[in-house]
Amino acid sequence: MEKLTDKQRLKVKSSTIDANNRLNGIFNFFDSFNKKFSPRNRLIDMFPSCFSFYSSDRKSAGTRKTHLYKLNEIIFNASIDPKIAIVVSDMSIKNQVTTFIAHIHIYDSPIIKTIHHAVNVTSTGAELFTIRCGLNQAIWLSNIEPIIVITDSIHVAKNIFDSLIHLYQVQTLAISKEIREFFERNHHNSIDFWDCPSQDRWSLHNIVDKKTKKFNLSLLHLCKSSWNFS
Repeated sequence: MEKLTDKQRLKVKSSTIDANNRLNGIFNFFDSFNKKFSPRNRLIDMFPSCFSFYSSDRKSAGTRKTHLYKLNEIIFNASIDPKIAIVVSDMSIKNQVTTFIAHIHIYDSPIIKTIHHAVNVTSTGAELFTIRCGLNQAIWLSNIEPIIVITDSIHVAKNIFDSLIHLYQVQTLAISKEIREFFERNHHNSIDFWDCPSQDRWSLHNIVDKKTKKFNLSLLHLCKSSWNFS
């Protein structure tokens, strides 16, 4: 067996260290002892009054009607207050391609529209990514204090504040970092998550919902393993 020279051994050692560092960077996101998820460092512990969730009772027609009335009231308030940002997000799966869209509104007018598509992703992962994109755009708008996120997957949004280990921890860590900076920037800043079922066809969410369903991606390669390349 041919012996390695000192220079070759150094190169192999360096490559091994680099590989280990990359793996450490990956596994760190799934570390149950990550300091960002420890007590007093979690968003839910540091900013308990800065975020809220408003779910819709999907089985009660009367309660749903009241819920939609409150959403209309929020949009009216946003139309006269430049400090309020509205994030409306949705996603759909068609021909095994997931399309997710987020619209950011200020003064009741869309100022930012983002669209993404992916293959071989779970619906939960897609919804979480859509919310993340919308929040990312709204958080860095100047002079914004309250952000209202309107989604038909409010249960997914709750994962952002879940300190337990789960499949989407990489994304929740990235979102929580931005949310933490947003809350620390101004003590008036807040984020409210509002449930809006697609079947209710509420104005702004219905626009986004229709766009996700109409969008058609033409794949360049029919081979399943080549979809990501497409």
